[in-house]
Amino acid sequence: MIVLTLLILFIIAAVGSAALGSPMLFVVRQQEASIIERLGKFNRIVQPGLHFLIPIIERRAAEVNLRTQEARYSLNGKTKDNVTIGTAVSVQFRVDQMPAQTVEQSGVYRSYYILSNPIDQMESYIADALRSAIPGYTLDEVFDNKDLIAQNVKDSVTELMAGYGYDIITTLITDIELPKDVERSMNAINSAQRDQEAAKALAEAERTKTVVAARAQAEAMEQTGIGIANQRKAIADGIAASLDVIKSSGVSAKEANDLFTYTQWVEMMGSFAESGKASTILLPSGFEGSSSILPDILAAKAAQQKPKDESNPFEA
Repeated sequence: MIVLTLLILFIIAAVGSAALGSPMLFVVRQQEASIIERLGKFNRIVQPGLHFLIPIIERRAAEVNLRTQEARYSLNGKTKDNVTIGTAVSVQFRVDQMPAQTVEQSGVYRSYYILSNPIDQMESYIADALRSAIPGYTLDEVFDNKDLIAQNVKDSVTELMAGYGYDIITTLITDIELPKDVERSMNAINSAQRDQEAAKALAEAERTKTVVAARAQAEAMEQTGIGIANQRKAIADGIAASLDVIKSSGVSAKEANDLFTYTQWVEMMGSFAESGKASTILLPSGFEGSSSILPDILAAKAAQQKPKDESNPFEA
């Protein structure tokens, strides 16, 4: 009888609390926490699962999201070289879930009771940190060190937001926007640099082409010089051999030289006669004496055509 009475009272209380908008039973979802107040004061924090409320006396004051959240901001700053730039900043954060000595020190408690709007508060802190960090760099240095600037901002904001029960996970500078006139100037500079690099590449190609051509020409001239040297050596060897043959016929050295000069003169005269272009002929000095050795030439030639006799090599 008592059990039945309690059951009836429980049903009546459940129906009544539901009618008043304060259900007795509720479920907390995964990655969330609920703050329960009793008669308007904090009572407890409940984790995911099925929970019971005392009708009318207790209520669910808040559902605290424990997931990682993201906030995006567009903030301005001025560089060391006095250029005002816009930065797109992305911040990932969440409620601090580290164990605390008391409930009032927990991240869930502080995130609800101490700070009402964490998004706006973080924007103020990040804007202040950026305005302190960016003036230490020139425009070019901001592009080169944006990750370092973002890390410095994160370190600064993390310490401040920890007092409100929030943990900053990452801070990124995702974009840097330049004033239109600065952007046009940088585009012109980049275009000029590209043209300069192209001109350097073209000049290097021309230089390489010139070096290769000069090297080929030098090698060709070297080969030509070798050919001329070989030709002159062959001529010199032929002259020396001819003189040796003439001397071996018993002609004196002077007569051999005169005979050789005469022979060269005869060949030259033949060339002039064939070309038909010569109008002036220069006779060698002492030419009149050179004709006297003609019989000796004939004798040397006859001697070469007959077998030699060891006792008399010039015998007719």
